[in-house]
Amino acid sequence: MSKTILITGASSGIGKASAALFAAKDWNVIATMRRPDASLEADNLLVEELDVQDVDSIQHAVDAGIARFGAIDVLLNNAGYGQYGLFEALSREDIQTQFDVNVFGVMNVIRAVLPHFRARKSGVIVNVGSGAGIFTLPMISLYCASKFALEGFSEALSYELASQGIGVKLVDPHGGVTSTRFNERSAQSAAASDALKDYDSFVARTGEAFAKLAAASTITAEEVAHVIHGAATDDTDRLRYLVGDDARGFIKARRTLDDQDYIDFMRARFPSA
Repeated sequence: MSKTILITGASSGIGKASAALFAAKDWNVIATMRRPDASLEADNLLVEELDVQDVDSIQHAVDAGIARFGAIDVLLNNAGYGQYGLFEALSREDIQTQFDVNVFGVMNVIRAVLPHFRARKSGVIVNVGSGAGIFTLPMISLYCASKFALEGFSEALSYELASQGIGVKLVDPHGGVTSTRFNERSAQSAAASDALKDYDSFVARTGEAFAKLAAASTITAEEVAHVIHGAATDDTDRLRYLVGDDARGFIKARRTLDDQDYIDFMRARFPSA
């Protein structure tokens, strides 16, 4: 019998590419999104409304998927966004929402699926992390904080769930992903304040540095989807899967330099003056 995957944030980008790939490989797909498009449905694809901040919508989607396909074998937590802007310009609401979506939302979906996985003594959870959960960048401090939290949570959870026959995987795109709405949504939510003129020169320099980084984006959503499929099906206890081009050297620096040398390396790319 075909296996079944539930995907959050399946309306665009990595989630949409993953839904298409798994469906093409004869999986049943529960494609969830905040604003469902029923025209996407097919014999092996069910579209359901799911907002990771709405516990009732999560449970409804999980129940509907099980009712349609009999079981869920893999959960892909893909929904998320990046809060841009100076920390001082962010409101308490901005901060709360970033964690509600990227951290607590993931936890909400996992909590809804775990009883089903535990009863079956099997299942795989794939969480889409980020290079920003391994290294940090200015102007996205909240996004980095949320992805560092997701990395730590996933790692610790993997130890617990191994006792129940349930795997936990982290797929960490880095270097920028094309063909997604991630940057679009992040730009729309960027925090700014006319009262924070002291940062203007730093923000300008950082913007120039980010423009160069964005120009080097070479990973497609489809490439990430293939890594996700591999993580979901390789039957190993491997936790972390990196996907991307480390031409900027951030991953290598984080993993090979001592702490102060790494900080010096990063600060040189985002100078304070």
